[in-house]
Amino acid sequence: MGILAEVRACDTRMRGTDLVDAEGVKIGELPAEAFAGELEVPKRDLTAILHRLTEDDVQYVFGDSIRTLAQDEAGVHVTFEHARPGTFDLVVGADGVYSTVRRLAFGPHRNFVRHLGMSGVGFTTGNHLGLDHRGILQSEPGRAVYLFSAADADRMTVSLSFATDSPELDLLDRGQQEEIVRASFDGAGWEVPRLLKEMTTAPDFLFSSACQVEMEHWYTGRVVLVGDAGYCAAPPSGMGTSQALIGAYTLARELAASGADHPAAFAAYQYRVSPFVAANQQHGREAVKMLGAD
Repeated sequence: MGILAEVRACDTRMRGTDLVDAEGVKIGELPAEAFAGELEVPKRDLTAILHRLTEDDVQYVFGDSIRTLAQDEAGVHVTFEHARPGTFDLVVGADGVYSTVRRLAFGPHRNFVRHLGMSGVGFTTGNHLGLDHRGILQSEPGRAVYLFSAADADRMTVSLSFATDSPELDLLDRGQQEEIVRASFDGAGWEVPRLLKEMTTAPDFLFSSACQVEMEHWYTGRVVLVGDAGYCAAPPSGMGTSQALIGAYTLARELAASGADHPAAFAAYQYRVSPFVAANQQHGREAVKMLGAD
């Protein structure tokens, strides 16, 4: 894509993760690649790079959502929450695990979203542990604490994960989610009591459940899915952005090579990317277990 050097300049330069016991005593270490992969950059930086490179050629519309999709030989007829309806040659759904495009074109979420038995909350707080491009992981059956600091030396990212059998927790309000987190970490020592207090005032509180998206086909007619919408590998896999970028690049390449034959392009895209997705989803399942899911 011609942007590797610019992306590398935004590397978080993580140096590894310390494994600690219930008292915070170091008992082991994981290499940086365990969480950061070969190259890790903050999402905001990657988004800014991609937007800047494409803003003159792509029409961006923010603060809107698709309401309906209807396909025929002429194209895909789309209505929106705010914008005027339009007809498009193709629709690419790259709108996440709970994809509106997938729901409208393929069916309800329950048919494709597989819960992996873990939920959790993420937020940032002051870096009172003085972490320097390093992480700390405390894991036990049923729950895990992961802390790290990279891009902003003054801030520490907190992840509190716990075993659960329901993905419906994502639909609760923040107050209910906080209560569930506190109950799940009841009795935990080390830094946990302080982290639970700081959670309540965090402006960037985010609750989510680890899940994967499994589909026989990522396309139907003139609609195709990319990234988490079609093949989420679970957030702990650390491969969401990589899958999305590689999937999008492969899809674009196949469309360019096929001319007007989009069915052939869609099939070739899935054929080429499927082995990569299968490996990442296996890694995602293993990562969830490492982070404390039963």
